[in-house]
Amino acid sequence: MNETTSNEIKDPKDIKSPEERDPRRRREIIKNILIIFLAVLLVLTFCSNTIMNRSLAEITTERTSSGKLTERIRGSGIVESNQTYDVTLSGNYTVDTIMVKSGKEVKKDDVLFTVGKGENADLTAAEDALAALELDYQKALLAMPADYSSENQAIANARADLQAAINKRDNAAASQGDQQAAKDAYNNNKSELNYYTRMQSKLQATISAIDSDEYSGAAPEYTGDLIRLKSDYDTASADYNAAFSLYTQLLSGNDSEENPGGASQEVIDEAQADAEEKEAARNDARDAYESAKYDLRSWLLSELETAEYNVDYFTGLVNSYESSQTTGFTDLDMLEEDIKAKQRTLDDLITALNKTKASDDNASKITNLDLEAKKKEIEKQKEKIAKLKEKADTTEIKSKYSGVVSSINIKPGDETVPDMPLITIDLADEGYTVQVSVSSDKVMKVKKGTAAEIVNNWSGKAEAVLTDIKNESGANSRSKTLVFSVTGDVSSGSFLDLSIPCGSGSYDAIVPKSAVRQDNNGSFVLTVRSKSSPLGNRYYAEKVSVEVLASDEVSSAVSGNIMNGDFVITTSSRAIAPGDQVRMKDK
Repeated sequence: MNETTSNEIKDPKDIKSPEERDPRRRREIIKNILIIFLAVLLVLTFCSNTIMNRSLAEITTERTSSGKLTERIRGSGIVESNQTYDVTLSGNYTVDTIMVKSGKEVKKDDVLFTVGKGENADLTAAEDALAALELDYQKALLAMPADYSSENQAIANARADLQAAINKRDNAAASQGDQQAAKDAYNNNKSELNYYTRMQSKLQATISAIDSDEYSGAAPEYTGDLIRLKSDYDTASADYNAAFSLYTQLLSGNDSEENPGGASQEVIDEAQADAEEKEAARNDARDAYESAKYDLRSWLLSELETAEYNVDYFTGLVNSYESSQTTGFTDLDMLEEDIKAKQRTLDDLITALNKTKASDDNASKITNLDLEAKKKEIEKQKEKIAKLKEKADTTEIKSKYSGVVSSINIKPGDETVPDMPLITIDLADEGYTVQVSVSSDKVMKVKKGTAAEIVNNWSGKAEAVLTDIKNESGANSRSKTLVFSVTGDVSSGSFLDLSIPCGSGSYDAIVPKSAVRQDNNGSFVLTVRSKSSPLGNRYYAEKVSVEVLASDEVSSAVSGNIMNGDFVITTSSRAIAPGDQVRMKDK
């Protein structure tokens, strides 16, 4: 069995040549493979830096510089004429030919356009006005004559009342005896009643003022030092509130105008001590005021009780005397006063009637003059109608002023509408205005009289000067309007882009505006930080927080942890973040 196996014919593929069975040939092949591998590895090592750089964001940088910077505000607006003239017609006409174009300069009395015959609204209006005048004239002729029957009856009644009062006085004089003592007592009681009534009102007003802490209606003779104590208490309260507010602001660490950048513990302790001292002063002032108020109110209540008793007492005496007068106990002086009052009433009625008659007489004369005036108005209106009929064939419409045509709102064949602006002419001699809206914080840096640069002033023949600064409407508006006077080669409706200088200054760090970025924490720039490695320098983006001090069209002056000569990133091939490795653009 074994012999048979050993003598089997083998596959030629399994038979190796002497060279393949040679160990030296195998080692040569392995050596060649190792050489190729090491060569590839060496090439990849030398090219790795280039390969990695190609995968990084490519950046453009500029050096931080120092020097002067003129801050500017950019704004734009539409040119408006300071004064315009609208060409209108009062009637309905058909436009025939237009002689001018928009932007064309015209002189006074130049023909602007012609119109054909149509309905003349002026003539129609004049005829309607004539009809109204004639109607008013006819109504005025129908005015009623003056009637004084009611006034005469009132005078007769007043005379009868006066005679009755005289008769009553005469009858009372015959029956009057000794009433002087009762009258004197009455007058004295009435005087006392008035005194205690005034005292009662003052006491009540003062007590109400104490209860409401509002002393404008209190009687000065009763308040004493209470108003001063109230003022001292209010002042002490205001001082304490201000000190406590400052202490709480310092304690919270808020950055405010009173505490820029936070406060030290020593400042906070001083603020606390000041607040406590003013709180004690407030409490002392309050106790003094409350104590004085309590004592004074108790005394006033006692005085009010006495005044009320006297008011009731003297009221009874006065009412008793007056009641006796109405039941037949008549005072001659009162009857004399009644006679004088009725005499004055009669005299007033007679005087009023005489004034009415005089006024009516003047009114009658004025009415006659008005009638004459209406007749003259009617004659003038008839003359005006005649002139309008004569001018019905007028076709040329001329300009009343010199200026520049800013808009044409008609075309041949249109029918005019009364009082509609057909052509608008800018009166160039009156000048032009541009209004620019800017934020309020920037407006503080500009002054009236500042000359602005017109960025899109291609002709170079226009100038803009700041003449006014106005607040914009709206309760929450944070912007203001800059008003510029514009002269030179401009036209109404054109758009101007203005650059407004805000003053120059010298700064230690000036960077391109494109380098300044924003996030939730404010402004920052990305600087370039280099790091050495065996294969060369590596570059990384580093965030530096800055404060923008001023800006012009291309640059911004900043402050922060940045120095003159630092490289700042202005552009990148893709978005980068602080700490990212970057690749410098080849220059």
